Amino acid sequence: MPNWLRLMVAEAVGTFFLVFPGVAAPMIGAVTHQTVPLLDVAVANGIGLGVGISATLAVSGGALNPAVTIALWSLGKLKAGLAVLYIVAELVGAIVAALLLQWMFPGGPVAAGTPTPAAGISALDAAGIECVLTFLLMGAVLNTIVDRQAPKIAGLGVGLIVMVDVLAGGPLTGAAMNPARAFGPELVAGVWKAAWAYWVGPIVGALLAALIYRYFLQSAETPVSTTAE
Repeated sequence: MPNWLRLMVAEAVGTFFLVFPGVAAPMIGAVTHQTVPLLDVAVANGIGLGVGISATLAVSGGALNPAVTIALWSLGKLKAGLAVLYIVAELVGAIVAALLLQWMFPGGPVAAGTPTPAAGISALDAAGIECVLTFLLMGAVLNTIVDRQAPKIAGLGVGLIVMVDVLAGGPLTGAAMNPARAFGPELVAGVWKAAWAYWVGPIVGALLAALIYRYFLQSAETPVSTTAE
């Protein structure tokens, strides 16, 4: 198997690890006509992403998020061509997860797991909230995974911050923090409410975190160089 295809498969599978439980948790509530506790949704997203990162870290680096991929490219950790392949694979993984959930659940209420702004939250507000949440996510990625002096905890730190982000921002925007996490169920459910906010917010937040990391937090021994070819 060509190395680029191996990397793409890893990114698609890892993103599936996140999107499948993250979308399934609220869908269960729609099917059972019960309210799923926010903590349950946070745990599903956090553990799904943490395991997905840990499972793919040694292969592709476990980006699993177009915003993270773009930020890693901005730091020179990924070449532009490979970053594009990563983003395509991440979107495919998210779409497959949403399609499978639509088939599994009666009626396929994928819309229940599609992130949308809450009542009173404008698209611009949603973009700002997603920016802040993704800033925290990207900070965890850089300082617990990417940095050479990072603690060897694989995806644990990132999974935990995602749980916290969902608890803090879930009721406001759905706390996607990931364009793929939003795009997969949006496409399958046909729900595109403020869809641009779930691209712009996470990408800006991830780039801001990368900027701060580059100039203030990066270990002196960690050169900015390509880690995946």
